[in-house]
Amino acid sequence: MSISQITTHVLDAVLGRPAAGVPVELLAREGDEWRLIGAGTTDADGRATRLAASSVPTGEYRLRFDTGSWFAARDTETFYPEVLLTFLVAEEGRHYHVPLLLSPFAYSTYRGS
Repeated sequence: MSISQITTHVLDAVLGRPAAGVPVELLAREGDEWRLIGAGTTDADGRATRLAASSVPTGEYRLRFDTGSWFAARDTETFYPEVLLTFLVAEEGRHYHVPLLLSPFAYSTYRGS
């Protein structure tokens, strides 16, 4: 599979390094429902670049990060067992990079490139 139109990069904000091994799901809104269209795990550099097809139609998408299992594997308490990031793909064919900066009691995100 080639690189997805939608990618992510998870960074461990406490340790200042990539968060390898975070399970990630990509979902697409279909009416009132969310449909799973891809899944993966962040690599050694904290990136997930093959979550779906190389091109997706315009619409509303969601990245679901299973942060609870990732923190549990590190014997770390967390307030956020999952992080859901919902965003719009407004231009078909354009790359959408959605990074996540993660710590046990906070997270932040932004539109990357």
